[in-house]
Amino acid sequence: MSFGLGHGRELVPGDAGIEMSSLPRLPDAPSVAESRALLAFDPRAWFADPARRFEIEIGSGKGTFLLQQAGLESETNFLGIEWAGEFWAYAADRIRRAEMRNVKLLHGDATEFLRTRVPDGIAAVIHLYFSDPWPKKRHHKRRVVQDHTLREFHRVLAPGGELRIVTDHDELWAWDVEHVDRATDIFERRDFARPASAGEGELVGTNFERKFRREGRPFHAMTLFKR
Repeated sequence: MSFGLGHGRELVPGDAGIEMSSLPRLPDAPSVAESRALLAFDPRAWFADPARRFEIEIGSGKGTFLLQQAGLESETNFLGIEWAGEFWAYAADRIRRAEMRNVKLLHGDATEFLRTRVPDGIAAVIHLYFSDPWPKKRHHKRRVVQDHTLREFHRVLAPGGELRIVTDHDELWAWDVEHVDRATDIFERRDFARPASAGEGELVGTNFERKFRREGRPFHAMTLFKR
């Protein structure tokens, strides 16, 4: 499906965009953890200064949050991950045209990327805003928050790191809370703190939030602090 996001203009991801399919092949190993170790891959190396604070956004959509927040935090490196090709290309094109060197956009499955590629303890924050609710029961396995993904997020987060979640979908929120309640050994639930880039009356300020706010939908938000 084409959303026509470029409005007839060619979308050029350039150096801002990275295809997961272009990454080195995973080495054969008895376990995923051993495969990650053998690969010795670190996404922070995509940035000019890999030592900077590193944050990940899962489901970047049109890239609005990244453009806003990365513009305020020039000393933080942001990696956005988007599985929908046209949204990825549109967001990466926006980042490229804005000449933002502290943002990269990855096209691929975020949970698979984190599980197979990302080393332990490297992200200060994982942002998960308005993810697909996959409302049909047979699709619930595709939801981002699962028992095993929460363990994976915990592994990827640095000491004191945070997983920040926002949704407009009541049933998805109940699902998320149910899974979080089973992960109290690794996460402490706290109130959500709005990012500095959010506008007046906004939680985050993504395109989805602004659209849903006009429709009068309620919002749910929480921060999970790594124990």
